[in-house]
Amino acid sequence: MKAKVVAALVLAGVVTLSVPLFAHHGTAAFENEKKVTVKGTVTEWLWSNPHCLLQFDVKGDDGKVAHWVGETQNPVSMTNVGWSKAAIKAGDEVTVTILPVKNGLTLGRVVSVLLPNGKTLISGEGASREVRDEIERQVREGTSK
Repeated sequence: MKAKVVAALVLAGVVTLSVPLFAHHGTAAFENEKKVTVKGTVTEWLWSNPHCLLQFDVKGDDGKVAHWVGETQNPVSMTNVGWSKAAIKAGDEVTVTILPVKNGLTLGRVVSVLLPNGKTLISGEGASREVRDEIERQVREGTSK
């Protein structure tokens, strides 16, 4: 009887501790149907687990600078769709399309980045699995634009 109680408590503890892992990967905080495109200057491109982060400053019409942070997937997933650590550098003037957070802060999930050389990096964010698979296929075959 004691063994069953201990087993039940251990199982309850494992389930309780694992729930935040699933919540971490939710998209409820983002405007998944709304894309915002802004032009700015990269302040940092952080290529690390669990998510890469693109930080950039956008100058508004009023002259004020807003600091944006865009999240992507992990480095391996980003490499699969043609991104790299060296692709983006601090000081780069970029055009970023992002799925913003619902609370109006200057945060979101990066959809694409137009680089100074004219190349566009596409994350596949907000796209169907089929579209993301096609992007990965094009990168593997060297036919991506």
